[in-house]
Amino acid sequence: MAELPSAFWSGWVAVITVASLIGVFWLIYSIYFTKGGRDAEEPSPVWDGNLREGEHPAPLWWFWLIFASLVISVIYLMLYPGLGAFGGALNWSQGGEIDRRLNRYQTEFGPVRRLVAEAQLATLQEDAKLMASAQRIYDRNCAVCHAYDAGGQANLFPSLTDAAWQWGGQAAQIEHSIRHGRLAVMVGWEAALGEPAIDALTDYTLALGNGAAAGHPAEAQYMQFCAACHGADGSGNPLLGAPDLTDDASLYGQSPAAIRHSIGQGRSGEMPAFGERLDDAQIRLLVAWLQRS
Repeated sequence: MAELPSAFWSGWVAVITVASLIGVFWLIYSIYFTKGGRDAEEPSPVWDGNLREGEHPAPLWWFWLIFASLVISVIYLMLYPGLGAFGGALNWSQGGEIDRRLNRYQTEFGPVRRLVAEAQLATLQEDAKLMASAQRIYDRNCAVCHAYDAGGQANLFPSLTDAAWQWGGQAAQIEHSIRHGRLAVMVGWEAALGEPAIDALTDYTLALGNGAAAGHPAEAQYMQFCAACHGADGSGNPLLGAPDLTDDASLYGQSPAAIRHSIGQGRSGEMPAFGERLDDAQIRLLVAWLQRS
């Protein structure tokens, strides 16, 4: 879309504003300072039997109220933006006010926030006030998906309180997940392999969790189709976001039906990036809080 001609619209707004003020001035002048243009000898019309024009004029306090409003409006338009591109004598703008407040905020709190962003995680975890701040950051930005106790929910959002981190639970890995987000994709294999093979791989995955996968009939198929991501021993690969199949942590459930759906139909999940929403200090506090949890 082409940009609007700002000079034209600026002038148009100014014309409408001035015309509106003149119109209000003319209205109150015509009511209080003219006779309406009627000849003195011309009979006044009568409505409803005994209602004549001019018998009940508008009260004078209306005039002073409207006049004061007009004076205030003119003064405001002289001082603040309102006449198109004219910025007013005070040169005030909403954007400028935001910039001034941000600069004042950075001057007052910037050094402290830089210290937080560069501090050791253990140092942050020992400060109860900072951890309380981290809790509030989590509640505002993360709890809607991962729950207020960070335990996950709905078999869609993982728990953040255990050691089973799909993309790795080290500080750098957690920070990357928060800052840049994650996109997980599990390919569905049923169309390519057929139902019998999916059933066999489901049974093999359950056997991996029970430590009884050695010699399983589906071991060869697992090595061919699954081991590249989940590892030959099923321990997963945090670099790819491939979860460990040997532990008791499963985002989508550990029932045979849930596992079969994951293998046959596939799964997909996304962790949104918060790097533009949270600053370095907030992300550092979140990492410290999550590792303490």
